[in-house]
Amino acid sequence: MTDTTARADAPSGGGLRAQLETLTTEAFRPELAEIDRLSTLEIARTMNAEDATVPGAVARVLPEIAAAIDQIAERMARGGRLVYAGAGTAGRLGVLDASECPPTFNTDPAEVVGLIAGGPTALVTSVEGAEDSAELAAGDLAALALTADDTVVGISASGRTPYAVGAVEYARGAGALTVGLSCNAGSALAAAADHGIEVVVGPELLTGSTRLKSGTAQKLVLNMISTLTMIRLGKTYGNLMVDVRASNEKLRARSRRIVALATGAGDEEIEAALTATGGEVKNAILTILGGVDAPAADRLLTDARGHLREALAAARPGSTT
Repeated sequence: MTDTTARADAPSGGGLRAQLETLTTEAFRPELAEIDRLSTLEIARTMNAEDATVPGAVARVLPEIAAAIDQIAERMARGGRLVYAGAGTAGRLGVLDASECPPTFNTDPAEVVGLIAGGPTALVTSVEGAEDSAELAAGDLAALALTADDTVVGISASGRTPYAVGAVEYARGAGALTVGLSCNAGSALAAAADHGIEVVVGPELLTGSTRLKSGTAQKLVLNMISTLTMIRLGKTYGNLMVDVRASNEKLRARSRRIVALATGAGDEEIEAALTATGGEVKNAILTILGGVDAPAADRLLTDARGHLREALAAARPGSTT
């Protein structure tokens, strides 16, 4: 079982089964009823053709995605947090996106948070019943002491998972911004949120296996939410990850390369700048391009709220950056 909403033995019994049968993500495709009799290459081609339709489905809701991101970035600029909440595959994707923000954008782990029904154990093992509890979602969010500057993104392929819907309802009641990401039109999750994002990818290759197209769609949207929010927050300079955290040798090499691409400086100057700024890529670039020392670079970036282009403009009045 891949989407934890698809439980025929859930407490609501036949009512839930009837509800699931109305969902596009749960639809049965008769034309694929004998897919297991095809060759492996034929199945692979069929699956690949299905996957190729996902970006188009995401493209159809780009205005909704962009509108949500603008409001998320506005709140995060005031110190708010971005919180993902989901169950099963959807929850794991949220935790994944959150966990990649600190090394990529040098965010504090508390700035982008992933909540999964059942807690960390559910990342690798199914926690039965956790997805069905809106109260569990409320408890997980209550522990974060939400504010009006925070954003909670509920994630559910079906758009009906009680944990995801409950998270959005609790967050909205607490005054936080809410986003509902699902893969069915007219979902309860979208209806409960300030911003409903419904990426309708259609029935899956395997009936109800929403770790496939639905999971891919959710991953693409979450990539957009975190990446574009960080761009709006000044975590990049052009398409360079200037807030990257050099926590291992690969990232240290990447840091040097980013400084080189941004400045055109030689190795010796780059090493000196990174040493002077404690390995902070953005600061190192500013010392080179702005002609300032490390303390001045730090002050300029603080005044510019971390936006390198603004800091460069302040360091070099009248120049274009």
